[in-house]
Amino acid sequence: MAGKTRPVRFLKARRPPYHKIYGLTFCILLLSISFGLAQSRYTEDVFKDIRVKRFTYSDTLELDLYSATGDTAWDKPLLLLVHGGGFAVGKKDNPLEKGFCTTMAKKGYAVASISYRLTRKDKSFGCDCPAKEKITTFLAATEDVLKATRFLKDRAKTLKLDPDTIILIGSSAGAEAVLNTAFMQYHPEFRKLPYKNLGYAGVISFAGGVLDADYITPKNALPSLMFHGEKDRLVPFGTAPHHYCPETSPGYLLLDGSETISEKLGQLGIAYTLAVDQQGNHDWANLPYAHTDLIADFIKASILEGKIHQTKITLSKEP
Repeated sequence: MAGKTRPVRFLKARRPPYHKIYGLTFCILLLSISFGLAQSRYTEDVFKDIRVKRFTYSDTLELDLYSATGDTAWDKPLLLLVHGGGFAVGKKDNPLEKGFCTTMAKKGYAVASISYRLTRKDKSFGCDCPAKEKITTFLAATEDVLKATRFLKDRAKTLKLDPDTIILIGSSAGAEAVLNTAFMQYHPEFRKLPYKNLGYAGVISFAGGVLDADYITPKNALPSLMFHGEKDRLVPFGTAPHHYCPETSPGYLLLDGSETISEKLGQLGIAYTLAVDQQGNHDWANLPYAHTDLIADFIKASILEGKIHQTKITLSKEP
């Protein structure tokens, strides 16, 4: 007996509940946004709104911490900025410093701009200032940089900072402060300072120099970006007296500038970029504040990714 023919039934596909559809869509969107941030963070502007928190880190010394509103990252690299002014004037929140900190925070960094003791206020820092007093000035600035570092590192978890990725940045006197802090740790005058358990991932200098580049060793050498004008008559580009003081003056003190530091780093196989204006002078203490893209690219490649490039580039103050 022939079997019966059954009518064909078209089964209607079951749709998942709406909350699952929307939940999946949201997750995909969130992953896409996160991937986009990961791709461009630290080199491009990925945030719009920046907040600033002020802290007292030692006695009356303050720092301003810039970070992006709504940033969920828990381990942001920290840029620690030290302003210039001949150790006599200058502020952590001058327009150049504020603009720079805001721009870098928009790229996803945490940025701390610090005040420090202006030990040469109403005093000379030129050729009539004894060399010993100049060294004492450098020591005081480094001590303050270390105290600010300690304050922030101890609060890294609360402030969502990466305590192992702290990058020093300084302009003029501030550049001398950060370079000496980074590289003079084993200098007899600096050994007594509170370096314990503090370390840095890199250093960026706007027209700075150190007491003696021979104290840069494999133990303390860091990836470095240095801006300098070859005709700087205050802080030497190579090796020369501070302020080009004559040897017979009280203020005669040899400093090693950006060129000499880069040569030392080159010998040690450490990443560096030397950005030079062949006709430039001490204007390069301030001009680099506008070179945030170059600074961000250097940090991303040479510090965060560990690529070793040893590069000299030519810049000009002209647009």
